[in-house]
Amino acid sequence: MNDNLDKEKPYPYLVYIQFEESKKPYSFGSHERYHVNDYVIVETVRGQEIGKVCVPTLEYDEKKIKGECKPVIRKATEADLERKEQNKEKAKKAILVCQDCIRNLDLDMHLISCEYTLDCAKVIFTYISDERVDFRQLLKDLAHQLHCRIELRQVGPRNKAKMVGGIGNCGMECCCSRFLSDFDTVSINMAKNQMLALNISKLSGQCGKLMCCLRYENDQYTELKKGLPKINSHVTYEGNNYRISSMNLLQKQAKIENKEEVKFVSFSELYPDHEAMPDKLKEKKEKAEPERSEKAGRPHNRSHKQNKSNEKVNRNGKNERHQRNDRNHHEKTKKL
Repeated sequence: MNDNLDKEKPYPYLVYIQFEESKKPYSFGSHERYHVNDYVIVETVRGQEIGKVCVPTLEYDEKKIKGECKPVIRKATEADLERKEQNKEKAKKAILVCQDCIRNLDLDMHLISCEYTLDCAKVIFTYISDERVDFRQLLKDLAHQLHCRIELRQVGPRNKAKMVGGIGNCGMECCCSRFLSDFDTVSINMAKNQMLALNISKLSGQCGKLMCCLRYENDQYTELKKGLPKINSHVTYEGNNYRISSMNLLQKQAKIENKEEVKFVSFSELYPDHEAMPDKLKEKKEKAEPERSEKAGRPHNRSHKQNKSNEKVNRNGKNERHQRNDRNHHEKTKKL
């Protein structure tokens, strides 16, 4: 019985840990409880690393685990933290060596960062490149000079911006390097939904891709646009015909124009029932549903059969009247 319980729960606790280069929390199994901001040594795919506990220790739950659950080895000591700082200084020298090798081999790759694992068994170089790079000779040169395992990891422009950091158009630190753990899809339709000028250079962030903040506001703009007409549609205002040339959804104002004049009108003046429009649509939908259900319960050809039978009776009645008139007329002619 106990063996089955051990198989179901390999660790009694679950610990969420963050690393310096990423804000994303990763789950690890543990046999001890840890507090927030404790530094611990964990076993990762890359090797032994130091991470910081970001969430209070939880009970182990398999539903919260994706893939293999790596263990927390132990709590980091002062010697471990000092070694981590020494590895940072060592990585600065290693990145210069790598840059020289790239320059000598004339490779089309841009080096971003360098990092040693805690035990210095592996050094990880992160780079960005537009094309595929043949770095077989580079690995040989680096292994000859650094005397450890070499790993080259290619990342995209968004990951580069997250690692390097920077200041956005809003004047604050980039969202990706400040708090984002995963990247969501951002499309040009989100900019169209917000009625922004489609100037790619102004809509792009430090990475050259569309800014992540376009997604934050997309749902709100979609809600504000419900029940409103489209741009370039024609409306009647104060007895004159106008064309809607633009709208400011936040100020709830529309720009209307014709050949004679241009006006800025609030939505409440142009569409008095705009606030109640979603409710009216809902009421219509609720009224239509019972009518559909009643019709669905009736036979489809019942009314058609009734009309057809009525037509037959009327038609027969008309023929009978004609026959009686003909019979009377025939009897009169006989008497004459």
